[in-house]
Amino acid sequence: MQLKQHNAGFTMIEVLVTMVILAIGLLGLAGMQANGLKSNHQAYTRTQVSQLAYDMGDRMRSNMAGVTAGNYSSLSGDPATSPPNCETGACTPANMATYDYAKWDAALASNLPKGEGSVAVAAGISTITVMWDDDGNGTGTDCDGTAADNLKCFQVELQL
Repeated sequence: MQLKQHNAGFTMIEVLVTMVILAIGLLGLAGMQANGLKSNHQAYTRTQVSQLAYDMGDRMRSNMAGVTAGNYSSLSGDPATSPPNCETGACTPANMATYDYAKWDAALASNLPKGEGSVAVAAGISTITVMWDDDGNGTGTDCDGTAADNLKCFQVELQL
């Protein structure tokens, strides 16, 4: 005569193992979702960078007298504290260049994390540079390869 042995708690162990496997799977799924959101945000930021760089190029094309006179030749740093209001009043090409840079700099600062920009014109070629903190952690390289500003860099050269 053989006695039946009961496997008490065996079903509970199966349930616990299943819960651990499910939890690991859900954590992996959450990680993939977070990585996808980060990538989408970086793509959005890079689109903004490209649009803002070409915005300055369009501003320069509309003020060719200012480009020819060299008013856009070395725009960088903080713009004038009170740029001329060229929307409602008449401006000289030099005032228009100052106004364009001030508006562009404000757009960079409001649309990009740590957004900065500069313009250089030499021999009919305009180099428009946009720098920003792409991943928000303050690491990266400057346009010249140094880690001074810890920003990502986008440069576009336009022949006007």
